[in-house]
Amino acid sequence: MTLLEMSASYRDSAAAIHGRIVELRLLERAQEDPEAAFRLRRRIDELTPLWREARELAALTAHYYDRGYHKRETYTF
Repeated sequence: MTLLEMSASYRDSAAAIHGRIVELRLLERAQEDPEAAFRLRRRIDELTPLWREARELAALTAHYYDRGYHKRETYTF
């Protein structure tokens, strides 16, 4: 698998995670039970870092070999 293929995979994963976050936000807004709304909010909070990381890795793998691309410190050694 090439880095560009990995980038597409990360981008697809990020889109799926974001779609689920949007669904959960809609459910949270419509929820009348505070406990259920809290559980939905907690799940959104758990998914948000995964979404961010998938987007960052998609960008990193897409531009890894580009001259002058500034990589995030998180992913450098």
